[in-house]
Amino acid sequence: MATTIKNLETGFTPHRVSVAAEGFAAGLLAHAGYDVLVQYGANQPDYDLVAAKSNRVLKVSVKGSQQGGWGLTQSYLVNADYFGAADAWLKKQSGVDIFILVEFQKIKVGGCPKVWVARPKEIAEYLKKCRGGKGMTTLFVDSGIYVRGVAKGICDKIPECWQFSQDRIDSV
Repeated sequence: MATTIKNLETGFTPHRVSVAAEGFAAGLLAHAGYDVLVQYGANQPDYDLVAAKSNRVLKVSVKGSQQGGWGLTQSYLVNADYFGAADAWLKKQSGVDIFILVEFQKIKVGGCPKVWVARPKEIAEYLKKCRGGKGMTTLFVDSGIYVRGVAKGICDKIPECWQFSQDRIDSV
């Protein structure tokens, strides 16, 4: 939490995190050989970027964070039905081909954030596997070991195979 407070004090507000994440994602896609079309302004409907390479076109939603994760499905959670929340969220993602997740936690100004790429279906399936198969609403970079509840002793980490790379972006 101290990192978040420090970042807010230096002006790295949630809005600026979103703008920085989109810019960083666009730069990575261009570096990977994609032509990138940008919808400026955070929180555009459906997708933020369009990436094209050869005959391939991807609608990209970019999610930025400085807190170690992305709350994705909590607004769909009803009666602690984590699977239903993931399914409802997935249904709403029909206009998105991939998500690029950009994490600025503990990244100094000028440093490179960590970045992952995943299809909406991969994210929904992963969220259902979290907490020992009980499900979760937040996609954590690293949840740490849960110390109580149904997930006691479990640690959820974003899949390493999702890390942004030339192979990953070309294969999703």
